[in-house]
Amino acid sequence: MEHNIKTILVDLSGTLHIENEEIPGSVEALKRLRNSKLNVKFVTNTTKESQRLLFERLRNLGFDIESREIFTSLTAAVKLIKQNSYRPLLMVDDRSLEDFKGIETKNANAVVVGLAPEKFQYNTLNQAFRLLMDGAPLIAIHKTRYYRTGSGLSLGPGPFVTGLEYAADCKAEVVGKPEKAFFLSAVEEFQCHPNECIMIGDDVKDDIHGAQGCGMLGILVQTGKYRPNDEDKIDPKPFLTVRNFSEAVDKIISTSS
Repeated sequence: MEHNIKTILVDLSGTLHIENEEIPGSVEALKRLRNSKLNVKFVTNTTKESQRLLFERLRNLGFDIESREIFTSLTAAVKLIKQNSYRPLLMVDDRSLEDFKGIETKNANAVVVGLAPEKFQYNTLNQAFRLLMDGAPLIAIHKTRYYRTGSGLSLGPGPFVTGLEYAADCKAEVVGKPEKAFFLSAVEEFQCHPNECIMIGDDVKDDIHGAQGCGMLGILVQTGKYRPNDEDKIDPKPFLTVRNFSEAVDKIISTSS
């Protein structure tokens, strides 16, 4: 790995944990990564809970992590909403609503979609459709197709966003991974170039293809939502494909020391 790596971006769900279960070896691997003195930032498309709740979940699992180190697609969405003075119809999980505190939602003039299984029912989707037909913008916090839960693979918000795009003949503005702006914003504080960064994740398109598309290196882990031969679905292929986060950390440390 002949690269001057300074910053490691780490996906959360499917890479470090699945719901309330640590992916074996991840807590100890993060400690080893910390000892390497590389910059570490945690980047996630998770929208089913607020940043505070996500932080508490990770700490309870034993991860050495600070709240300020978590960069979520919710953060990016709130920034966009405020910049444009949108009054959104929020199709997000109730557990994430605290991140939208202070945002006006009456007389909605925009539609914001995250992972919200309870909201993906006809009446709410139809309300969103009518707003879009009247010219409201569609904002997708992310368009993940599926993710892994404790009970198996589950639909993400992507299929529902795509359905609204099709019905209203519009195009969603996506703010989370795999958007280039999301990755660049995540590493802005470190003042490093994309080619000095590595992204570790289980989603070959949102994590790896997105990061490599803006000049970073991508390490695909075979945990979480990974499916056999995912590494062959993008061009260029992941910089590395490894069994898990622990192996990814070992590869980074062994070649950067």
